[in-house]
Amino acid sequence: MYATIKSFYLSIFLGLFVSIPIFGQENTLSGTLIDDQSGEPLGFVQVALFQSIEDASPTVFSDTDENGEFSLRAPKGKYTFKAFFLGFEDLIVSDIDLSTSKDLGELSMKSEGQALEEVVVQTTKMPVRSTMEGITVTPDNNLANTGGTLLDILRNTPSITVSEDGSISLRGSSGTNILINGRNSSLTQNLDQLPASAIEEIKIINNPNARFDAEAEGGVIDIILKKGQDFGTHGNVEGTYGTRGRSNIGGSLNHRGKRFNVFGGYNYRDWRDVGDRSSTREIFETNETLEQNTRNSSRRTGHNLNAGADYYFGNNVISYEGVYQYGMDYQTNTLFAELERLENGELFEFDYVRRNNENESDEGIDNALIFEHSFADKGNTLRALASHSYRNQFKTQNIDIFRNTLNPDPSNLNGQERAVTDEVRNISIFQVDYIKPLDEKRKIEAGLKSNIREFDNDYRYERLDEQSQEFVEDPAISNRFIYKDQIHAAYFIYANAGKKFEYSLGLRGEATIVDTYLANTDEENQQRYFNLFPSVQTMYNLNDNHSLKFTYSRRIDRPTAWRLNPFPDITDSLNVRRGNPNLQPEMIDSFELGHLANFDKSSFATNIFYRHTEGQFDFVTIIEDGISYSQPDNLLSSTSYGVEFVGVGEINEWYSLNGGITIFQISVDGSNIGEEFTNSGFSWNTKLTQDFKLPYGINFQLVANYESPEIEAQGRDLSQYFVDASVQKGFAGNRGSVTLSVRDIFDTRRWAGFARTNTFNQDFYSKRETRIALLSARYSF
Repeated sequence: MYATIKSFYLSIFLGLFVSIPIFGQENTLSGTLIDDQSGEPLGFVQVALFQSIEDASPTVFSDTDENGEFSLRAPKGKYTFKAFFLGFEDLIVSDIDLSTSKDLGELSMKSEGQALEEVVVQTTKMPVRSTMEGITVTPDNNLANTGGTLLDILRNTPSITVSEDGSISLRGSSGTNILINGRNSSLTQNLDQLPASAIEEIKIINNPNARFDAEAEGGVIDIILKKGQDFGTHGNVEGTYGTRGRSNIGGSLNHRGKRFNVFGGYNYRDWRDVGDRSSTREIFETNETLEQNTRNSSRRTGHNLNAGADYYFGNNVISYEGVYQYGMDYQTNTLFAELERLENGELFEFDYVRRNNENESDEGIDNALIFEHSFADKGNTLRALASHSYRNQFKTQNIDIFRNTLNPDPSNLNGQERAVTDEVRNISIFQVDYIKPLDEKRKIEAGLKSNIREFDNDYRYERLDEQSQEFVEDPAISNRFIYKDQIHAAYFIYANAGKKFEYSLGLRGEATIVDTYLANTDEENQQRYFNLFPSVQTMYNLNDNHSLKFTYSRRIDRPTAWRLNPFPDITDSLNVRRGNPNLQPEMIDSFELGHLANFDKSSFATNIFYRHTEGQFDFVTIIEDGISYSQPDNLLSSTSYGVEFVGVGEINEWYSLNGGITIFQISVDGSNIGEEFTNSGFSWNTKLTQDFKLPYGINFQLVANYESPEIEAQGRDLSQYFVDASVQKGFAGNRGSVTLSVRDIFDTRRWAGFARTNTFNQDFYSKRETRIALLSARYSF
């Protein structure tokens, strides 16, 4: 440990030391950077002086101010001036003789040409940008994300819906492959533990090419964490306090010198929540009615630490990226149940209360080592990565049961149960990617990847024996389930980018090895299969502003460990969830045809999509002996198709907006299980964000969301809608800000739905505390 700490501080010291400029007689180089197309000044552009054009380390560096002006002081000599800005070509001015101070005047930076991978609005600071493959979200540009988490960002993102339990759906599909910095990680199991302030951007890729895993029906969501790349020392601190004592505090720091870039960030979150849930179930055969009402309260505390470093030498970069998380979750769920059944003409009634006190500790760590080498010819690169992520979730449940009463008074206690869950997840990634330009238009990409995962879920369930007054394990419920899989992949992509027509063709092969072991029954299950996944991406540039695109990809969605585990979750003894060890993978064909329109301060994307899935996963509910069992099963197929529109625009200096609408039809065919499992329906969702720049440096934002009803195999989820509002005041030259946010200002957000079958009807309604006020302060330096 001492050696590690010593090395860490030595890296910081070296970074600080090598960044100190050479002192002596100095002169000043000044000028102004402007956009080549609009003529607008370019603020906050990185500028630097190099002793030669080949030198990788600057003599001096800085940023332009908000008016695009810069000033660099350096000793007498000859230099090369460079300016770097995302979305623009590097500006290089060679052979500058700084024997006296000079003013270069106005220098124009050219926007990068449209590329197949991404077409964006270059001069806007909008939080959502249309891309070739989907959309890119920049959380810092959206006031609604202040003081929030990754889930809050996704709730305000077009195409995405977030369910009551935090699961993600993309264009109506719940199968999404969520990555951190482009790699698989066990940390994605709890998206509410990643603070929004730690996220640089989120890439949503609806039809990924062969470079990405073929996993997931809906596509890829890639979460890019902040690491800081600006020369010098930069950082920020922020804090949030809200209703019900919710709080969030954190900060980040990075230093970049000539050879080293060191960065880190920390966030502490304390979040409280309350809610109610009700359901009514009717069983036709037994004339039985069950009404349940649940009151729940929870508190979650969490620590999130990310750190890393880059070392630059020659044409190489070695990087380390690490994330550590630790959280505690405390929940109390009190379930009130009223059961009525008509038996032989007589009414049978039974009441009970089930109170579950649940504590969970959650610890995770993610480490990655990355090597990149740039060859002499531009764009020719080699990248190798090795990463490992670990997560341990340890949960205890103490359940008190009160039979024949609706009053959970201690004197009415007549049953006790307890459970312990110990789940460990390990994911290891080994990956190599190579890019080789063949000429100015053509390039090839190739790579290998191995994804090795192991999930170990150990669940012990005990009941209190009334005679001995000791807890006795129930072997019919306790279980240990071990899931292991290996996915070994290779891919190849050929791309050709002409002036008008661009395309890339890819092919990915994946060999899958799955082993499961159920310790209770000593039962093993193995699956071995190999699949090929082609991908096509094309774009036709009509002119400088308009483009047409077509994409296709074949994908797979493998059943997760918890879906395969056959042992039940009996948190509610009358509504039981269990896995299905016989689940088979889904196979998906996904097509998309779109139009992109990009202008100086606006962009619009219209996409028509079609997706067909063989072996669609869906939860199926059956009734046995008065108990509802819900488990996943493979339906024959499903088909979804629709249209999506995403637009961003700066209407004028004080008003801008962005948003999207997705309209789609879903049809599911579960006739292999029964005719009642076949359903179809029309759904749509829309999100609109409006930003207003008011006098005195005040920004005001409104975010509106609407999600229409959406079908399931046996029923329908009902609509939901909500509006968020935020107001922000900047200070200290906009280095600092204070933001007041009110989420769900009309308190309308809830989750509701129903199931209709030949044997039963079931309705549910859930309402959490969604109207929340948050006051946040932030300062950057």
